[in-house]
Amino acid sequence: MAEPVLLDASALLAYPHREPGFEIVRQAVRGGAAIGAVNLAEVLGKVREKGRDAARIHTALGALGLAVLPFDEEDAALAGELGPLAKSHGLALGDRACLAQAMRRKMPVLTADRAWATLGLEVEVRVIR
Repeated sequence: MAEPVLLDASALLAYPHREPGFEIVRQAVRGGAAIGAVNLAEVLGKVREKGRDAARIHTALGALGLAVLPFDEEDAALAGELGPLAKSHGLALGDRACLAQAMRRKMPVLTADRAWATLGLEVEVRVIR
């Protein structure tokens, strides 16, 4: 079994749409990947924006067996500390939440956002495309 990784919303969204890098995400899901609750909310919101049934998608994602990590006070504190990166690298709250959870849990993170690989944080960033 592959090493568990944390998925960013951009990585998970690539999977059902078969976008470049979806194979990497598929393998990660089969290896016991997780997603943070904040990033799951982001995925479901983007699905809803496109006019798709978010509840149905949520059920389908549940069938994949993804672990959903709660976003707790320690995650919030670390995401807050990453605030300066929001301005300098354009990181949204969901991005910082994902990075904070990966850092705290010492998990590699999968993302489609190439800028994450240049952040110099104490987390392994794997860019899917």
